[in-house]
Amino acid sequence: MARIFNTYGPSMHPHDGRVVSNFAMQALLGEPVTIYGDGQQTRSFCYVDDIVAGLVALMDAADDVTGPVNLGNPDEITILDLARTILDLTGSRARLLFAPLPVDDPVRRCPEISRARSLLGWEPRVSLATGLPQTIDYFASLVERGRAEEPTVDMQPLALEPSAERAAGSPLSASGRAS
Repeated sequence: MARIFNTYGPSMHPHDGRVVSNFAMQALLGEPVTIYGDGQQTRSFCYVDDIVAGLVALMDAADDVTGPVNLGNPDEITILDLARTILDLTGSRARLLFAPLPVDDPVRRCPEISRARSLLGWEPRVSLATGLPQTIDYFASLVERGRAEEPTVDMQPLALEPSAERAAGSPLSASGRAS
């Protein structure tokens, strides 16, 4: 089982509520970049290609590799430094807007990845300095094409009705369990 930590990269939904997409879109649109609290809380961010490589390594691992394996990047950055970096990379003159910190917001989020290193031979390879410009370029292309409000994936809910196959005598019942 994989425990995936903060992931970012191209093809993120521009308004998914994650800090990287929020900051990038606010900066690109010239809106105030919203920081909760004083921005000194830390986060770590793992580029999507690294997460995919970690998942593949876990799927390819021996059967005796069990339990949660943390996949993420242990390099931390303060939220304030992330905001400033994104403003610099976008060339935005947007201002920083400080808002109250939610009560349940942790001061630090950083994965401990020693099991991934030892069991899978995996660790992230793409630094924030490399991955963030690629991610911002993706968001900038959405803004330039006027697609900043459109979902980047089909976000339709799954059908809850039994499929025609199930109704026609499939060994699965309408609940999805074997009959």
